Amino acid sequence: MAHNQIGQLSIRAFSMTELFAYTDGACSGNPGPGGWGVLLQAIQAGKIVKERELSGGDGATTNNQMELMAAIMALETLDRASTLTIVTDSTYVKNGVTQWIHGWKRNGWRTSAKKPVKNAELWQRLDLAQSRHQVTWEWVKGHAEHPQNERADELARAGMTPFKT
Repeated sequence: MAHNQIGQLSIRAFSMTELFAYTDGACSGNPGPGGWGVLLQAIQAGKIVKERELSGGDGATTNNQMELMAAIMALETLDRASTLTIVTDSTYVKNGVTQWIHGWKRNGWRTSAKKPVKNAELWQRLDLAQSRHQVTWEWVKGHAEHPQNERADELARAGMTPFKT
């Protein structure tokens, strides 16, 4: 009986869907026109069962702002609370959301040097967006032939295109 229960648990574990969001931002000039891109993938038993691409941009922004927007849009797009992994090539986003944000919130959105946090409104939006989800944050090296990160980069550059003159 115990063997059967263990077997059922492992079958259930293998059939669970994993959700990944690959995010990236791009900017032409810093500041300048920029874009963000998201590749959302639902994976079950090692196979992609659903995929969605998102992109957008702004005429006057920074690369960091676009990196933040990509993560925000990935989370805000989900219509229900989810467990997901967000993969970013931005140490700014990963370290900010997993380490620095706790101190910023405690200090009234000020740095340890008592200066206002840059992009505070986006950090606050990201904090709110992730609060309804269970998020694991992963960093990957950018432009290192990681296919999903490369696709997110293409989407970010496409999101920037309408704003370039």
